[in-house]
Amino acid sequence: MFPEYRELISSLKSEDAHFTKLFERHNDLDHQIKRMEEGTEPGSVTAIEQLKKEKLQLKDQIYTILRKADSKN
Repeated sequence: MFPEYRELISSLKSEDAHFTKLFERHNDLDHQIKRMEEGTEPGSVTAIEQLKKEKLQLKDQIYTILRKADSKN
């Protein structure tokens, strides 16, 4: 996710607890969705769609933080 911000992501993960929480939740959702789609974890189509929406909202929040932090540099 956002390879152009790889260094900034590393920096923010060590400096910003809120960013780290968002980033980790996004990754957790990504793994959970994959397991549900593969059938290794139970989940309905509705549940998967809801998780995807949450994941997208997190991605938007992460991107906003990255752009804001990048503009300060």
